[in-house]
Amino acid sequence: MTTVERGPKERVHLEEGKRVHLEEEERSLSELLNDVVGDVQTLFHQELQLAKAEVQEEAAKAGKAAGLFTGAGFAGYMTVVLLSFAAVFGLGALIGLGLSALAVAVIWAIIGAVMYFRGRTEMKRISMKPERTIESLKEDAEWAKHPTR
Repeated sequence: MTTVERGPKERVHLEEGKRVHLEEEERSLSELLNDVVGDVQTLFHQELQLAKAEVQEEAAKAGKAAGLFTGAGFAGYMTVVLLSFAAVFGLGALIGLGLSALAVAVIWAIIGAVMYFRGRTEMKRISMKPERTIESLKEDAEWAKHPTR
């Protein structure tokens, strides 16, 4: 019997000039398992990167909402200060100066209210749960159960 190499993975066995059978070299089970483990590691690494990106996006949204709450707090502080000045000047002079301080305080109160409600709306939109990653992991689990589908 003569063996002829036809490529890195194919051998043809000849017997008296006739082709007897074609044999393809098979990869060992350990090589296949190594490939599967490597693919699973890559998949989990990618899922982890996706989760990190989602959490960073949500953290940025939370930072914006926190800034609006900070602005609302400052506006509230200014309201108290200016209302205090208005009360002092209003009682002290009963004309002009107190009313102007009161008008500025009302404006600050309106600004504070608007910022507060915007901040509250932004906070309601924030989800710290990485939705896309969870969905992707569910798909991966489904695929692992039925890899031929």
